[in-house]
Amino acid sequence: MRDKFDRVPAVAFIFLICLAASSVCPAVSSKITRQATGPDMLKGQAKDVVISSRGTIQLGRAAEAVVEEFKDVWSVNSIVVSGGTIYIGTSPNGGIYKYSLGKLTKIYPPESQTPEGAKPAQPSDANKPVDPNKVESEKHLSNEHIFAMATDVAGRLLAGISGDKCKLCRFEGTRIETIFEPNDAKYIFAITVDDGGDIYLGTGPEGKVYKLNSFGKDAQVVYDSRDKNILSLASGRDGFIYAGSDIRGVVYKIDPRAKQATVLYDSDQPEITALLFAAEGDLHAAATSAKIVQTQMDFAVQMPMAGRPEPQLPSDEARAPDRSEGGRKLKIANTKEPADQMAAQKPVGPPKGARPGEASYIYKISKDGFVTDVFSENVVLFCLAEQDKKLLAGTGNSGQLFSVDPALEENAIIYEDGKASQITVIAVSGEDVYVGTANPAKLMKLGKKFAAEGTYTSDLIDAGQPATWGKLQIEADIPDGCKIKAASRSGNVKDVNDPTFSGWTEPAEVTEPVQLGCPLGRFCQYKLVLQSANGRTSPLIRAIAVASTVPNLAPKVELVTVTRIEAPGKTGVFKIAYKAKDENADKLIYKIEFRKTGRTSWIELKDQLEVDNFEWDGKTVEDGRYEVRVTASDQRSNTSASKLTATRISDPVVIDNTGPIIKEIKMTSVSKNGEPHRVLDFKVSDEFSVIGQLEYTIDSNADWIGTVPNDLVYDTTDENFTIEVNAKEKLTKGDHIVTIKVTDAVGNTTYKTLEVNIE
Repeated sequence: MRDKFDRVPAVAFIFLICLAASSVCPAVSSKITRQATGPDMLKGQAKDVVISSRGTIQLGRAAEAVVEEFKDVWSVNSIVVSGGTIYIGTSPNGGIYKYSLGKLTKIYPPESQTPEGAKPAQPSDANKPVDPNKVESEKHLSNEHIFAMATDVAGRLLAGISGDKCKLCRFEGTRIETIFEPNDAKYIFAITVDDGGDIYLGTGPEGKVYKLNSFGKDAQVVYDSRDKNILSLASGRDGFIYAGSDIRGVVYKIDPRAKQATVLYDSDQPEITALLFAAEGDLHAAATSAKIVQTQMDFAVQMPMAGRPEPQLPSDEARAPDRSEGGRKLKIANTKEPADQMAAQKPVGPPKGARPGEASYIYKISKDGFVTDVFSENVVLFCLAEQDKKLLAGTGNSGQLFSVDPALEENAIIYEDGKASQITVIAVSGEDVYVGTANPAKLMKLGKKFAAEGTYTSDLIDAGQPATWGKLQIEADIPDGCKIKAASRSGNVKDVNDPTFSGWTEPAEVTEPVQLGCPLGRFCQYKLVLQSANGRTSPLIRAIAVASTVPNLAPKVELVTVTRIEAPGKTGVFKIAYKAKDENADKLIYKIEFRKTGRTSWIELKDQLEVDNFEWDGKTVEDGRYEVRVTASDQRSNTSASKLTATRISDPVVIDNTGPIIKEIKMTSVSKNGEPHRVLDFKVSDEFSVIGQLEYTIDSNADWIGTVPNDLVYDTTDENFTIEVNAKEKLTKGDHIVTIKVTDAVGNTTYKTLEVNIE
């Protein structure tokens, strides 16, 4: 392994990371493929949408290319936003650019000046492996590089120039002043300014931290570490300076007055590439794994301007949820009749997975020094920022920007560049986020609003054999002004770019389960198009289900229905009926389980059944929505090693043994044609079922009088009614009893008695 004493640390350069995709095990029975977790969704490809760690999908933030191309620039290393001006520090020719009022200007070095010792950038073969033992640091830094910039207390730009002649420059108007030239450093990797205006520099390859006063004078070493490079700095409100190093991956707490330091945290990773004090006051440190770093090559040698091949299918982008009221929730109201289609299941959040052995981490270090990791991925971490109490982390080598919510333990890819390989720097300015990339170098701006349209294209769904594809179902919130459209295609090869795949079907708006129109095929792929008319709200998808049927030798459960029995003595009893078949005509036995929707574990109801139905007493469970799972097994005709099973889950069924509630009763008096009348206004509500019928009688008369809701239609779980007493009855003056009988759609009945007085 190459001696790290002779290399420039990973933060200075760009690396390649190959992420292995998990293979999907083929199914051999009729099934519904459900996708409701982060790992499931991340197998697909996305454009302008967010895929969270919990598996939700929604529109990403609107992205705009501020500077789409820099001349002879491979990497944007640093960004400073000051007022309406953006300063950009680059590599490998040490250029500093100013972007203001839509115009990009190079301010360093002057166009007439070529940095001493600079050599023309010579592209190398990006496909040819580079032996790390043969790469010399001088090849990396033959030119100047701008790794760090900041502004001083007067708002003037400070820039660290790294190269054979390392220096700190200050920019004021058109004037460029060199204010410090360390004689023992080649690189300035970090600059921070404390509350008093003092300037601190993290340097290499001697691993020193320098301090200058607010005028840029009186330079002195406040800490000389054992490490080769100080990669990151942060100024604490406690007056201490915090520094992150390479090789050992140490976070130092430095007292600049005493010129002493203590180790705040010694990580398992070799490089602390970024330090950030969050709004809550905790220190966050980005640490990059040793094995990841060691296997990556420097961009200046391997990949000048080549980038990675642009995928033919859309790439991922993202943003965090903005939940809104109103709109459509794609849910079917409960009625007496069994539902025709399976309602989408509410996904259960996946447990937090095991920590990857070769991951990079973001650590949170509390004021008391306690350390927890809030993020881990097999990526290279380059930079950190914070917006709206969420951490933003720029990574390589897929050009991904992560949003990390430490409080909710959620993270999401909120932006992925379709061409650039690395996100090397982040700058937050109000509601906007500026992102600098490498391979190629670009400056992007992410706004606060959602993108107008985004697309999620699934990974291939493998049925194992040519299959008939059924309905695509989603569980989603669709606010007003938003839409979700779906399209699909199919094929028989595991290559989405193969020309034998069918064409995409015409996108159709999703307002209910959508029949996939693709032909018979082993592989199916769907595409969801999310749209927002105003950019303030976004559809939010929680789960996706795709149905398929393939011929096979395993038993197949074709149907599971749960219906209420309408017979004397069977009140609250449900019939669970199921239909299954086996291509080998094996004898089948069945197991029935149930669970309340939203729960994870199943409860066994009956096992070793040989008949195709079972009566379930619904009064033995509380009211609610339930699912029933039937498992068919051919074990009676096979050995324990060769037996096969198949399962199917019913449509959610409502267990409703409680009658409607009569409430909000108001009684008023009116006079018509000289006769006194009483007008009763009230509301009837049921938690689960549609209101089915309301009748009333007066003074216990056997003849019930039917009525209809005020809107004239029984169609919801909440209805308003008005009854006018003595409109027809011609009651005598005095007290009378009005009895109301209301029944829901599944037959539960409630009675209510009211006293009225006819004056």
